[in-house]
Amino acid sequence: MLAMSDPTSKLHPVDGSTVAPPGSSGSIEVIRTDYPRGHFRAAIIDFDGTLSLLRRNWQDVMIPMMVEILAQTGTDESREELYQVVEEYVMRLNGKQTIYQMMQLCEEIRKRGGKPLDPLVYKHQYHERLYHQVRQRIEAVMQGQVSVEEMTVPGSHRLLEALCSRGIRLYLASGTDLCYVEHEARLLGLWDYFEGRVYGALDDYQKFSKKLVVQRMLQETREPGSAILGIGDGFVEIEEVKRVGGTAVGVASNEETRCGINAWKRTRLIRAGADLIVGDYRCLPELLAALGIA
Repeated sequence: MLAMSDPTSKLHPVDGSTVAPPGSSGSIEVIRTDYPRGHFRAAIIDFDGTLSLLRRNWQDVMIPMMVEILAQTGTDESREELYQVVEEYVMRLNGKQTIYQMMQLCEEIRKRGGKPLDPLVYKHQYHERLYHQVRQRIEAVMQGQVSVEEMTVPGSHRLLEALCSRGIRLYLASGTDLCYVEHEARLLGLWDYFEGRVYGALDDYQKFSKKLVVQRMLQETREPGSAILGIGDGFVEIEEVKRVGGTAVGVASNEETRCGINAWKRTRLIRAGADLIVGDYRCLPELLAALGIA
């Protein structure tokens, strides 16, 4: 089902157009109608929340950890106030490398009179905490207790197969550390679709960004920005694709239920410039038609 903009909506995206209320996971919501169609040669696709659900609810690990660290500065802010501060910048920086969230944590510690550790120390602490959850999911998949399908956004494999079959070169780009992305993409049967074009965060964070990946796509395809397609649930990939004149599909996936639309993600993706919003890829035929590549 293709959901067009509803002039009665109370929501107002940055371009001033009206937006339809959130649809079901099986629908497409068209936010802007003037996006490029049909001539796609490359696609940048996010990993966590866009394809993989192995790291779902990562924010429930990162935010409490940061609140705990900030509380140790002796600030007179309540835990609830600190949570609001942390949640704002954590989700604003979602899609960038994890190190940027840790760099902001260091800045917040300084604001409260504390002396922060190196951002890499906090990043590694976070990964250790998160991996307790992720490891259980990985082991469940490896042992056949949980299917690959249950640990991916519905329709992910069909989406990648459809794009590849149309000659679109796929690039996987994630703010999660590259070593984890490589392992988890292989585990979920997603690796081969990208033919080695897999990028993730590095300790030397200046050597990777989604902006650099988009620039590489333009160089390698020798095509204009209108030939670039972006698919993701984070702010960064949407912004970078729109910056070069490409088409951006915002994935407002509900990672917990694997069904429906996450309203918070939807709002953020619209503000980032998404042309289309989907909850997952059950609507694949309609999505391909909307992109002009049916």
